[in-house]
Amino acid sequence: MSGFDINTVTITGNLTRDPELRNLPSGQAVCNIRIAHNERRKNSAGDWTDYPAYFDVTIWSGLGEYLATNLTKGQKVVVNGRLKWREYESNGDKRQAVDITADSVVPVPRTNTPAPDPDFQPAPADDDIPF
Repeated sequence: MSGFDINTVTITGNLTRDPELRNLPSGQAVCNIRIAHNERRKNSAGDWTDYPAYFDVTIWSGLGEYLATNLTKGQKVVVNGRLKWREYESNGDKRQAVDITADSVVPVPRTNTPAPDPDFQPAPADDDIPF
């Protein structure tokens, strides 16, 4: 077994629902979000189509508490973290899932890009630079 295994992921997506915050019996906070990441590619008719993929993200402690009160459904975020494989049982069947445990989650501000100023004049080039 290798002593040098890398497990890191960075992904952008939109929250599919408001964050869910809960506290474990130990008192540690855990926040869960789900993001939708769209991959755009051409379909069989040659038209561009979005194909969404959904990812569950777990955010621990103070970061999770902060984001639970500052993120809302539909907001775009950048998530950096690690993949975590888990096994669970559903209706007597064993299932597997891969989730993301976040190290950082950064909201992407949605601002309207201001129109360029039609009166803008670039500064004249200074050819007397001594280097």
